[in-house]
Amino acid sequence: MSTSAKPFPIWGFFLLITNGILMLAIILLIWRQQKLTTAFATSTSPQQVNLNPQNQAFVPELGPRHKLNYKQWLEILKQEAKVAAENPPQHLTVLAGDSLSLWFPPDLLPEDRNWLNQGISGETSEGLLKRLDLFDRTQPEIILVMVGINDLIRRVGDEEILANQKQIIRYLRRTHPKAKIVLQSILPHGGEEVTWEGREKLLAISNSHIRKLNEELQRIANQQGIQYLNLHPLFTNKQGDMRREFSTDGLHLNPQGYTVWRTALQIYSEQGTLNREQGAGNREQGTLNREQGRIINDQ
Repeated sequence: MSTSAKPFPIWGFFLLITNGILMLAIILLIWRQQKLTTAFATSTSPQQVNLNPQNQAFVPELGPRHKLNYKQWLEILKQEAKVAAENPPQHLTVLAGDSLSLWFPPDLLPEDRNWLNQGISGETSEGLLKRLDLFDRTQPEIILVMVGINDLIRRVGDEEILANQKQIIRYLRRTHPKAKIVLQSILPHGGEEVTWEGREKLLAISNSHIRKLNEELQRIANQQGIQYLNLHPLFTNKQGDMRREFSTDGLHLNPQGYTVWRTALQIYSEQGTLNREQGAGNREQGTLNREQGRIINDQ
């Protein structure tokens, strides 16, 4: 009995091409990082960042918000979401996650969208799940989710993290059926070069563990029929650690790191290069629209 090989789905070829374009963009971005840093320094106000001319380190100007407790943070996010619900902006995108989302510099967010930042420093997957209702009444086109590194720091097990991620996706799909939900990978840390205050806790997590957990997150996204944005390889060096030039302390990002993230968002989210169908299993999960606009925008 003869058997014929199952044809490779056309969306798979498009996905490979898109990933190649993204990787090329990041390579160019690294090559031009000095220029981007200079541009960022001239276009960002002193209240947002401080730049160290010796190592170009990025330090968010925390201000009074840094002193808020979790309950106070929730109240602020609730009020900001209320404004977005009562006066719905066009092309609304929600950033839902932890400090990496929270400190995304407004000047580096893609300009042709309106952004509602629902990030809280130190947030876990369980914490995010419990507060998704804060922006129930908003009408986002896109919801970007990144959470999980704080779970790992607190030694939460993978099964619990993945279960929470599933519930987050299900809740968002049910509450915002018209929105494109994008699950983003957990980023690596800087390995032995980590200088973050919780260094020992972070070093207890191997970057290979993070990579494997991301593979599970991708499977969940495919099963749930949502989009998955794998940022992890864009930030890693040959050892699999966070690239030094993208981070302030081995955990948080500097302008170059956020510019890499911005570029990925432009390609996958804004410019519509990857539009996955709401399907699962062996069905074709997406088609590509033609690339629109430039890959890299000078600041």
